[in-house]
Amino acid sequence: MAEIDLRRVDEREIDTILADDIQFTGVLTFHEPLMIKGYFRGEIQSTSDLYIGEKALVEAKIHANRVSNHGHIKGNVTARSKIELFSASRIDGDMTAPIIEMESGAKFNGICSMPEVVT
Repeated sequence: MAEIDLRRVDEREIDTILADDIQFTGVLTFHEPLMIKGYFRGEIQSTSDLYIGEKALVEAKIHANRVSNHGHIKGNVTARSKIELFSASRIDGDMTAPIIEMESGAKFNGICSMPEVVT
């Protein structure tokens, strides 16, 4: 079996972090890496990478370059490059990405689609 190569991100590499005491509702767009550690509800559109923290709850339709999930996502996720699910993560919704990596223990309930190119 091939070894999974999920890279844990250093928060110092992230331009913007929505802290764990933040609750945000609406449409979120960004062009530099972003981490959500609290609660977000709405829609996320990005040309960059999205990181979901361990205690985060994101209820959203997500489109990003890469989605790296340690928390809980409720909603459909589309990534142009990759979706990463770490061991404590959960996704309740459909996933679409050319590469999807899951650690043992990750939970996924939905439909998975892996096209060669995501637009």
